[in-house]
Amino acid sequence: MEGTIRIKLVRSPICTPQKHKKVVKGLGLRKVNQIVVRPDRPEFRGMVKKVPHLLEVVE
Repeated sequence: MEGTIRIKLVRSPICTPQKHKKVVKGLGLRKVNQIVVRPDRPEFRGMVKKVPHLLEVVE
């Protein structure tokens, strides 16, 4: 799909700061290994850059 990114939650946000949990929830991720498709826009790229230790961009 052109113009979209697939974001995967690879680690649990349990022992992370509240801000990190809100970023993960804002992306629509709830379970580990869940993948969501979002538009490839700077807002979503920025959210991924906030918690790179929890997320992975799947190609």
